This record gives sequence, structure tokens and C-alpha cells, in this order.
Amino acid sequence: MADAGMPVNQLQRREQIRREVLDSGYVKIEQLAAEHGVSGMTIHRDLDVLEEQGWLRKVRGGATSTPTAVLETSLRARMSDAAEAKASIAAHALQHVSPGQVVALDDSTSALAVANRLTSLGPLTVVTNFLPVISLLGGEPGLHVIGLGGDYRPDYDAFLGLHAADMALTMRSDVLFMSTTAVVEGHCLHRSQETIQVKRALMRTTAKRVLLLDHSKFERRAVHELAPLTEFDVVIVDADTPEATVEDLRLAEVAVEVAEG
Repeated sequence: MADAGMPVNQLQRREQIRREVLDSGYVKIEQLAAEHGVSGMTIHRDLDVLEEQGWLRKVRGGATSTPTAVLETSLRARMSDAAEAKASIAAHALQHVSPGQVVALDDSTSALAVANRLTSLGPLTVVTNFLPVISLLGGEPGLHVIGLGGDYRPDYDAFLGLHAADMALTMRSDVLFMSTTAVVEGHCLHRSQETIQVKRALMRTTAKRVLLLDHSKFERRAVHELAPLTEFDVVIVDADTPEATVEDLRLAEVAVEVAEG
């Protein structure tokens, strides 16, 4: 683990290195040293700490993620990103759930944060393609869990693709909680077309669409368009979302709710 009292810039550098190795699969020590303006020995120490934490594996001249570690590191990385903001949004989102409803959850860690809070709200039926949600809620008293089958993708720990989307189209939910990779100019973008197929199917078959957006989503970019924000009945953001961003959304007639605390 990181040493107590570690300078913030060192923590930030290690976080950037962690993200880079997860995104690219391989990083070179020489390149990292040049990018961050530090010595190769400093990068070696950073990689030692990250390897000890389980984020990567050091190899000659750099560090790599391995196929067997993709699932664990990818999911851990997603869960750790803006964790407090996601928890705040999830707590706020519960006001849109009533006992007896059918609740749909996508394969986002934002939706997983909502799932963590559903056990006390039963009876509920939960529909999802996200294996962590199925594992978390399956067998819980008062909760009926329906898993959407399809092609299992270990990098997302979810069932994706055409079969999962087709099954989603046979379901009807009262409320859907979902998230996205990025928001650019009022549109939700995602890195995976397979994921978008299922998300769109869930959107078509729900009575109420609730989008969960922590502030980091407004700082990112992705390739595939999912939907404009105006297609959602409610968009919940956290308190760290810039006021100007919230105001712009409201001016664009997006139904925004800010989760406090």
C-alpha cells in the first residue's frame, strides 16, 4: 500500500501509471520516466508498489497486465474510480425505487453501487446482465434476480452481445439504472458497441430511465454513441460536478438531480 504522508503528486503519478497499463496492456519504464519527468528508479519504485497492490506485473523494461489478471484489475479499477461519488449517487437514486417494482441494472459499477443498497427495499425483481450484481443479490430474501444470458465477456464481467440484447427486449422494468463511459456535448458515449446493444435494449423496455453520472464522466472521451442525455427521465450527478456543467445540462432541458453528501 502507499506510504502514509506520501506527496499528492506521487499518488497522482501512480494512479496515472495504473490507468495506462490497464488501458494499453503494457508500459515501458523509459517512456514513463520521460512522461512524468522522474528517474527510472522512481518509476521502478512506483511499479513495485502497484505490483504489490495487484494492479500490474513487472517485466523486463516495463510492466504489463496479463490475460488472467484482466478481469480482476479492470473491475477493481472501475470500482475504485470516483467510488465516493458513485456511492453518493446510488444513495440518492434509491428515491426512485419502490417495493414491488422490477428494477433493471446495466453492467456499470455505478449500477452495482445501487445494487448494494437494494436488499432493504424488497420485494423487488432485479434484471441485469452484470455478473457481480447477480452474485451479490442472488438468494437475498425478497429479491428475485433475472440474469440476461448471452456471450460472457470476462473483461466486463458481463453478458453482452446480440443474445443478451434480445433477452433484454423480452423484459419489462419499472426503472432502469445505468451509466456510460463519457458524456460529450450532451451525448452519452461508450467504448464498447456490444455493451451499447444491451443498454439500448434495456432502455427500450423500461418505464423510467435513470442515468448515473459521476463528475469524471464529463472529462472523458469514447467512440460509440449511446444516446443523448435528453432521452433519460432523470440524470443524477454528484456534488463535485461543476456548477457550470449542471447549469448547461438544465439549459439543454436535461432533468438533472444533484446527489448531496
